[in-house]
Amino acid sequence: MLRFPAPLQPGDRIGVTSPSSGVPAALRPRLEFAVGWLRDRGYDVVVGECMDGDDSHVSAPAVERADELQRMLTDPGIRAVVPPWGGETGIDLVDLLDWDLIAEAEPTWLVGFSDLSTLLVPLTVRAGWASLHGANLMDTPYAAAPGLAHWTDLASATGPVRQEQSGVYRTGAFDDWEADPGPTTYSLEGRGAWEVADDDEVEVSGRLIGGCLETVANLAGTPCGDVPGFGRQYAEEGLIVYLEAAEAPAWEVCRRLHGLRLAGWFGHANAILIGRTEAPASGEFTQREAVLDALGDLDVPIVFDVECGHVPPYLPLVNGALAHLTATDNERSIVQELGK
Repeated sequence: MLRFPAPLQPGDRIGVTSPSSGVPAALRPRLEFAVGWLRDRGYDVVVGECMDGDDSHVSAPAVERADELQRMLTDPGIRAVVPPWGGETGIDLVDLLDWDLIAEAEPTWLVGFSDLSTLLVPLTVRAGWASLHGANLMDTPYAAAPGLAHWTDLASATGPVRQEQSGVYRTGAFDDWEADPGPTTYSLEGRGAWEVADDDEVEVSGRLIGGCLETVANLAGTPCGDVPGFGRQYAEEGLIVYLEAAEAPAWEVCRRLHGLRLAGWFGHANAILIGRTEAPASGEFTQREAVLDALGDLDVPIVFDVECGHVPPYLPLVNGALAHLTATDNERSIVQELGK
């Protein structure tokens, strides 16, 4: 059965490690600022050894990264693990982690997105822990946008958490943390709403599962990406599958989504959420057309431009949580029931 970590409280210890890419020296001030932000809110933060971002695309050899992450996840004194960000090849940890040992331990929040999705999905479908797809540590100091919750709100919640579409998004470049490590507010000048394919109205429930398409698609057909099995486990409730493209062009997105469809990822889906993206079209073939080409014949509602991707702000979602999705003319919201 799925288990949820205990609600996060001030005084709890949060572990910081880099399972994928580390933090270069030039951005250490931002890391220190983000750690300080959590400490100012009463959390005890410990930073691990696997943090180097100057010598390679990974923070340390794979065995060292796996050992440190596993130690933090199974340490009963650590109540959340929040990596600084994702990276490129966190998949090299998947077969080095002892998933059975993790499954037997008391659940701990693992928080992040992007390449961290490679670990969040198996933590839920294989180890049976709820996991939190939300802002990474380096983005943690940013205030939540109107209608959305901060990831700490979900991690500390003891009941349902309701979020609504923010209606805004970032259109410019990332903040220059090297020049100024302390931004806490996004510049959200874009305007946009969740859009439902075929202009349908959607009111469904299901267990949440998903993440970054470019990373989770590589888990399909393995025990660490057994979303079909997860769907069978919760067949009475069904799933809400959410996916977002970081940077893959539309042709690649289309192929990956077809692959997930063929692997059975949407067999128990009651709805599919697609994150807002800045990933490019492939000639005249758009990102939206890529999604519809692969998934449009499934007879499953598809909601576009949800704030669950690489375009801030971030709508945190808990893998495994029972969610109630509403996308009608009068409301765009999602309510997550935590601990059930």
